[in-house]
Amino acid sequence: MTRALIADDEPHLAHYLKEQLHELWPELDIVHVAKNGLDAAAKIAEMQPDLAFLDIQMPGLSGLEVAQGIEGTTRVVFVTAYEEYAVQAFEKAALDYLLKPLKVERLRQTIERIKVTQPIDASLATALKRLLTTQSPATTPLRYVRAGQGDLTHQIAVSDVLFFQADDKYTAVQTVRGEYLLRTPIIDLAQQLNPEQFWQVHRSTLINLNFLAGTRRDESSRLFVRIKGHPRELPVSRAYVHLFKTM
Repeated sequence: MTRALIADDEPHLAHYLKEQLHELWPELDIVHVAKNGLDAAAKIAEMQPDLAFLDIQMPGLSGLEVAQGIEGTTRVVFVTAYEEYAVQAFEKAALDYLLKPLKVERLRQTIERIKVTQPIDASLATALKRLLTTQSPATTPLRYVRAGQGDLTHQIAVSDVLFFQADDKYTAVQTVRGEYLLRTPIIDLAQQLNPEQFWQVHRSTLINLNFLAGTRRDESSRLFVRIKGHPRELPVSRAYVHLFKTM
């Protein structure tokens, strides 16, 4: 039986897609409905479904970032209200894409395509990486962020940030003084920061290279980075391990 996951931060749209899939493909097993990108990424890694219907714009992680971080055989169908985010970039690489509002006949075509298409290869990951790394950067790299801690809002120099990490609906801003919360998604921050100073090492993490203390591999050959002034190691996903080959 084919197993699928749905991810959309709008519950009524996720419910509608689930109902239509049950109607058009009764044998499909919907194993989870994720409410945001972080939930989707965690469940895909845990459950390894055959398919993932991912909304493009979600809190925490976008559908693009979730797809980029998939390390198993899960195939992706993008669901989006914004054609410019998906159509051109994934026309040849993604299994398919669906535009909102969903049309039943279009969904039926997608199901037929899924049933006759072999699992995708690395071309999707390549296209995702190209899209996420070739977005036009800001003319001047971001120098400050305004982030909250409790009831207060602070202006924090980007040079003081150890790392940024997606946290549900927020992005955590970690400094030596503590953690602050920011509403800007990781994918948007990556485009505004100086790429020579900040590296993305995981779908949910950007690190400041000025605070990189070193790396470590565990017994399973998974790579972790150590950050100066922070006790916890941060995992590096396979998509970004190549950045550290020269270190």
